[in-house]
Amino acid sequence: MDNAAAPKLDPASVTAELRRFLLENYLFTDDDSALDNTASFLETGLLDSTGMMELVMHIEDTFSVTIADDEMVPENLDSVDQASVFVLSKTQQ
Repeated sequence: MDNAAAPKLDPASVTAELRRFLLENYLFTDDDSALDNTASFLETGLLDSTGMMELVMHIEDTFSVTIADDEMVPENLDSVDQASVFVLSKTQQ
């Protein structure tokens, strides 16, 4: 699907979906307090390189965007907040 054709998403729903995915698949809980939106995935050890690729695939599948290799950098994907802003930027191009 072309990024320009993707529906506009609201920040709260993007953040909620990213949090749900990470809480269920990496922290194995539904306790919202277990994940800080600003915590670095890499520094906290939440995601390794395989986990980061799974997050990228989830974002692409869920939000109908394509993430280029040169966009897979910590500045875009290393926390819930960073990933949410990145997803929103991809869907609003």
